[in-house]
Amino acid sequence: MWGGNVVRSHIEERAIVVAKYILEKNTTVRQTAKTFGVSKSTIHKDVTERLEEINPTLAKEVKMVLEKNKSERHIRGGMATKLKYEKETKKDVGWYLHLFLDLNKVFVYFV
Repeated sequence: MWGGNVVRSHIEERAIVVAKYILEKNTTVRQTAKTFGVSKSTIHKDVTERLEEINPTLAKEVKMVLEKNKSERHIRGGMATKLKYEKETKKDVGWYLHLFLDLNKVFVYFV
């Protein structure tokens, strides 16, 4: 049983560290998971279920950050889509400009 307690204390410690990180950096679950090298599910379980048992006050603070992130999620997704299409449009414009310049050179040679 001794080994089980060590693992449990490690998980509890991780939950607290992750919660403090989210509060300090105001990060999303996805960003936090990437930073700590664990899955989004693990981070979510740490800060919603496990943390509630370990430190309810800290859990409430983290919950507020997660709810704020969730309410802003559609805005971040929209911005990402906008940037994606702006990049694609710039590529297309570059191609058309290049084609125009090439045709202009051809036209100049034939005049």
